[in-house]
Amino acid sequence: MSDDATSRPVTREQAEEAVRTLLLWSGEDPTREGLLDTPKRVVKAYSDWFKGYDEDPAEYLRRTFKEVEGYDEMIVLRDIEFESHCEHHMAPIIGRAHVGYVPTDRVVGISKLARVVDGFARRFQVQEKLTAQIAHCIEDTLRPRGVGVVIDASHECMTTRGVHKRGVSMVTSQMLGSFREDPRTRGEFLRFVGVDRR
Repeated sequence: MSDDATSRPVTREQAEEAVRTLLLWSGEDPTREGLLDTPKRVVKAYSDWFKGYDEDPAEYLRRTFKEVEGYDEMIVLRDIEFESHCEHHMAPIIGRAHVGYVPTDRVVGISKLARVVDGFARRFQVQEKLTAQIAHCIEDTLRPRGVGVVIDASHECMTTRGVHKRGVSMVTSQMLGSFREDPRTRGEFLRFVGVDRR
């Protein structure tokens, strides 16, 4: 999220004032010493948490490598840690993504897969949409034979409010191409990422 006030319909000052309003609504005094700089800190934190709105995750996948000696087997990047925020309650979603694909004639640097995850995670999300966005971005940009994405995450909107259930995680998956059509490919991927523990 850019700090440039001209790139947003709301200025930094307006955003800080909104934080003061929430502090007042919660019963606090935003003028007391401990909270004087809180609006600035919250807006700065939002600039980091939601910088995905200023990114095109597909751009990370445009630089590929063809000199891989004909490698055409599955590539998997496991345990990509991410933080996101629930679009319903603005509460954190903390989890890990596992991403795999079967290339056609080109591969991408593995750090770029992690950047794609972050690019979509650093937006307001629901986990199902996040999972699909990552998978479709890889499919649309790299045109591999197949893509698999599994996300395992905990939702603070469920653990810190409402039903207050701790230690619960949600698992979602999106399988495209050979990952959807071929049970062996799907099974191999799930074994690689530790979902199929048989």
